[in-house]
Amino acid sequence: MTSQDTNDEGIRFVFYGRVSTEDRQDPEVSRGWQLQSAMRLIQGHGTIVREYFDIGQSRSVVWKRRPQASSLLADVANPKRDFDAIVISEPQRAFSGPQFSNIYPTLQHYGVDVWLPEVGGRFDAKSDVHDLLMMIFGGLGAAERRVVQRRVIGAMEAATINAGRFLGGRPPYGYVIGDAGPHPHPAKAADGIRAHRLDVDPAAASVVQRIFQMRLDGAGFRTIASRLNADGIPCPSAHDRRRNPHRKADGWQAATVRAILENARYTGHQVWGRFQRFDRLVDPTDASAGTLVRFRRSEPERVVSSTNPSHEALISVEDFERVQTTLKRSTASSRSAPRSPRTSKTPYLLRGLLHCGICGRKMEGSRTRSTDIYYRCRVRDTVPGAPGEHPSNVMFREDWLIHGLDNWLRAVFSPENVEETVEAMISATEPSMADVARREAVDRRLKEAESKLSRFKEALAAGVDPHLAAAWINDAQKEVVEARAEQTTLTTSAAATLTREELRAIVTDFSLLTTRLGQVASTVRAEIYATLGVRITYDPSTSSVEAEVSPTHQMLGKTSVRGGT
Repeated sequence: MTSQDTNDEGIRFVFYGRVSTEDRQDPEVSRGWQLQSAMRLIQGHGTIVREYFDIGQSRSVVWKRRPQASSLLADVANPKRDFDAIVISEPQRAFSGPQFSNIYPTLQHYGVDVWLPEVGGRFDAKSDVHDLLMMIFGGLGAAERRVVQRRVIGAMEAATINAGRFLGGRPPYGYVIGDAGPHPHPAKAADGIRAHRLDVDPAAASVVQRIFQMRLDGAGFRTIASRLNADGIPCPSAHDRRRNPHRKADGWQAATVRAILENARYTGHQVWGRFQRFDRLVDPTDASAGTLVRFRRSEPERVVSSTNPSHEALISVEDFERVQTTLKRSTASSRSAPRSPRTSKTPYLLRGLLHCGICGRKMEGSRTRSTDIYYRCRVRDTVPGAPGEHPSNVMFREDWLIHGLDNWLRAVFSPENVEETVEAMISATEPSMADVARREAVDRRLKEAESKLSRFKEALAAGVDPHLAAAWINDAQKEVVEARAEQTTLTTSAAATLTREELRAIVTDFSLLTTRLGQVASTVRAEIYATLGVRITYDPSTSSVEAEVSPTHQMLGKTSVRGGT
């Protein structure tokens, strides 16, 4: 039954809304006013039987990749659905660019209407005025997102240049996050939110200074890394495991040394804008599939630094500039060296996806003179402390795997295996005992830190030496901030778990990609592998590989399907 076949008094509506938390909107308040607006629009025409509300999803994300919107689309296609129409209170919040025109034909096919305040009720596809209005609101949605981005970037730049404010993120190696007093915004300060700054980490700071001095003495990146490893100095990820659980703590590397040498924050000035976000098409052959957010290094003119020093410097400005001069010379020299022309423009299909089964590192692409594509791992020769059983050179040929990998992917996402794949993904998202224990430990740490903070404040009020009490309070406040940050990370990860319907919609959507693997250009094929979240582990001892796909890893969370090929 379609909405046209239903009496106005009996229309069954579902409400769809969206809120982004980037500008600190309150999801509950936003949902409330959007729902009230929708109810006023349909008053006297029907009732809302269900709600779909996306939290923290950018309007630039297409409906198929928003958790609640994708679930709504899946229910639209269900012949047993219990609703006739969708009511949306603010189209520029729900749609961006051409998104409405991309999904409305699907809604129309299944006989589901869309009601909007801007058109006074039901959207009429035959009305040129309605069609023009939705094009305008799609453009307004995209424009509003750009305005917000420019506003946020401008505020960040101003806070960096004028106030030298620490704007969040992991502190650079050599520093720790310290308390800088109440937040400069009065409302936030009233809520107890604290500002932060970079304080020196004495143990790591001396290593940073040694790295700069070795570079000034003429040492290269690999030489510096080797000396630090030989002296048993923990690398940054090993020095602070809590903030770097995603990295391997297996020694210093040339890239780590270079990143430290290029970081201007060691001069005592705050820096912002070293990396910038950009949107990348999920499928270059289908723009309607939407984009993914990626990051790349900014152009030098986009990077801003504070006018005045904002924290204690580890390196003088003069020494930092001298090091940058050596870096520019080495870069220019490497670029001027003659290179043999490439024999083929075919990309490495498994770039960043193939891992060594011994050390777990990504294997790097390599070509032979016969143009065959290989991947290799030389960690034993490049990283001190690598596993002793690791061969000097682990090699794997690309064309040994591609055919089997494509067949496996088609099978995983084939229509007849949807339910089996969904079950595997649900099993992968169940929290482990370690996850539960970690959450309980964080909760206990936060409770203890808050209790200490209260006791120290009471001691200060009772007449304890203010200088002594201030040190206690700062330490306790730091523990509270760190525990809350970790708690937020765990909560966000748990919230990314998807429902069975959402997973089913995603698997069905990806089946369209896998059926085209043998028909698309190599560049597109590599993009499809990346979008599917393919991860392959090669075990040279058994000459076997294990494949894993995490199709929601880049969009909505982390769910996996594993299998050997």
